[in-house]
Amino acid sequence: MEVAFALVFGLVIGSFLNVVILRLPQGLSINRPRSHCPQCNKLIPWYDNVPVLSYLILRGHCRRCGKTISARYPSIEILSGVVSVLLYFKFGIGVEWGIYFGFSSALIVLAFIDLDHRILPDPITLNGIWIGVGTAVYLAPPGSSASLIGRVFRRAGMSEVNPRAIALAGSLLGAAVGAGLLWGVAEAYLRFRGIEGMGFGDVKMMAMVGAFLGAPLALLTIMLGSLLGAVIGLIFIQFAGKTREYELPFGTFLAFAGIVAVLYGEDLVHWYVVHLIL
Repeated sequence: MEVAFALVFGLVIGSFLNVVILRLPQGLSINRPRSHCPQCNKLIPWYDNVPVLSYLILRGHCRRCGKTISARYPSIEILSGVVSVLLYFKFGIGVEWGIYFGFSSALIVLAFIDLDHRILPDPITLNGIWIGVGTAVYLAPPGSSASLIGRVFRRAGMSEVNPRAIALAGSLLGAAVGAGLLWGVAEAYLRFRGIEGMGFGDVKMMAMVGAFLGAPLALLTIMLGSLLGAVIGLIFIQFAGKTREYELPFGTFLAFAGIVAVLYGEDLVHWYVVHLIL
């Protein structure tokens, strides 16, 4: 039953994420008006707005005008549902599941907005930074970030430190590392090439990721995002006939890498330390 709840809840939230992705870049309210067909502008009744199921029943077409509805809408709903279930398997239904699903949902929104518009809206990234810091202090989670900060405190002669103080330091360091590394790369690229290679939105998004996950997982997110961007970007440029000057949505790759870091980041960091360092 809990798995079913996680799946249905994720699908429902995914439907809401579609609204945010569509309206936020346009400066429109995400609450009003109700969902409507983008082709005929007719309001969609509740029975045609059931996540995934309505799309399948209507065979991807509007009941009123018969125009095609993009398959991306159910795809985002399914993605949200799958992420919700995977987080359930990691945390169970509880506070951590809710917090990290909210964080992952924000990353999904950022991924698709950046894909469409090459922007990462401040209302999500900037608010996400202080929410991430507050969340880290509240949860004080164990893991690579807490271990790193704990070692720093012990070397400074402080053997007994409140776990929430360690979590606060880890979150702030994560935000600084995530944002600072990308800012440094962007600044170096601008100085050497004379052109802007990365938007400041990516920097703010990585500050949010670092605040939530800490420095080790922020670095992992950047590494995975860069790898995804290089592989998928080169394939797209090759087959779409674009030049190397084509602006790739780096925030999209970072967002999906951030979700991977939430789900499997600690395991990947542990594997790296055990097999490649020790």
